[in-house]
Amino acid sequence: MQRRQFLTAAAGLGALTAAAARAEGALPRAEDDARAARAWNAARRHLPTKFGDIAYVERGAGPVALFLHGFPLNGFQWRGAFDRLSRHRRCIAPDSMGLGFTRVAAGQGVAPSDQADMLAAFLDALGVASVDLVANDSGGAVAQIFVTRFPDRVRTLLLTNCDVEPDSPPPALQPVLALARAGTYPDEWLVPWFNDPGAARSPKGLGGLCFSDPSQPTDAAIAMYLGPLVASPASKALVNAYTLGLDPNPLAGIEAALRRCEVPTRIVWGMADDIFAKESPDYLDRVLPNAKGVRRLPTAKLFWPEEYPDVVAEEARKLWGV
Repeated sequence: MQRRQFLTAAAGLGALTAAAARAEGALPRAEDDARAARAWNAARRHLPTKFGDIAYVERGAGPVALFLHGFPLNGFQWRGAFDRLSRHRRCIAPDSMGLGFTRVAAGQGVAPSDQADMLAAFLDALGVASVDLVANDSGGAVAQIFVTRFPDRVRTLLLTNCDVEPDSPPPALQPVLALARAGTYPDEWLVPWFNDPGAARSPKGLGGLCFSDPSQPTDAAIAMYLGPLVASPASKALVNAYTLGLDPNPLAGIEAALRRCEVPTRIVWGMADDIFAKESPDYLDRVLPNAKGVRRLPTAKLFWPEEYPDVVAEEARKLWGV
């Protein structure tokens, strides 16, 4: 991430587009999101594995769709997609180790490679053989590792803005990595945002950096995402460990395996994202032999799946053939 203000014409258009989406009920409204957070908390379960007790929420029935969230978010990122897709799939959103409400086993690593192995154990414990995989941000890095390590367990792959081998970690993450190396990232960034949601939504906060609409994320979402991360010295240490797991490049050398990947893959990219390179979706489209093309969202930023769940649902249904 990078602390700078994005006052461009594209961002202005994004705000107008987001305002229209909010008027149509697509964007989370404060009062609705507070109810959604209470419902999500009530639905949360913990599944014991050797990696720890993995927090997750599921909804629906049928073939499983597995949703991997971004950093520093958790499975609550996908609530809008669940509302739209649980009639077609058994939707499951786990919290990554080091983020959200997952209770990590003592001494367990939380790098993307560890997360991929955890997901395999998590699915084994649920008795799930294969999934439709949907991922955003660092969850996209985990998804690429998972699909190359366990190709028979992925039916389809829907990738949104995320790490790719030539852009991982992205240069914009360097300030966060520096703070994590000093052990101060949660205290210097996350605690102030948690204590002041307005600051979190400011141009230099989580909202301005990663969301296109200035009303996002809601107070409820900020509490849901950041509350568990700043709750104790142990949780803060895990956040720093998660951050440091993104450097050196966790995707180094993965391109050869991706070129052998036959999983049908759709790429949807927010082009107003200033974290990840704008060339990355074309890279994925070239490298993945069964890629189904790229859809570009001109005014969307990194965490657009939360703001535009209708797009997630539309693209997922097309990819799934439902």
